[in-house]
Amino acid sequence: MMGVLFTARECSEVEYLIRRELEEILLDLGDGRIDDMVKRAMEQRYKVLFKMYSRFVTPKELSKYIRNKKYK
Repeated sequence: MMGVLFTARECSEVEYLIRRELEEILLDLGDGRIDDMVKRAMEQRYKVLFKMYSRFVTPKELSKYIRNKKYK
């Protein structure tokens, strides 16, 4: 466990970076040309980023990034 103190501006920047990465992963997971092994690694990364993102945003905002079954 690690603790970090962020200013409000830094929090919004981290939130933005994580949000962009989540969107990129969701887009790539829907791409049929990507190998299954790579997709599994992307799914693991997505889980970690999703948990991090949940600490910065409201549940309403977080619900936008809940994965659908269609991506599997």
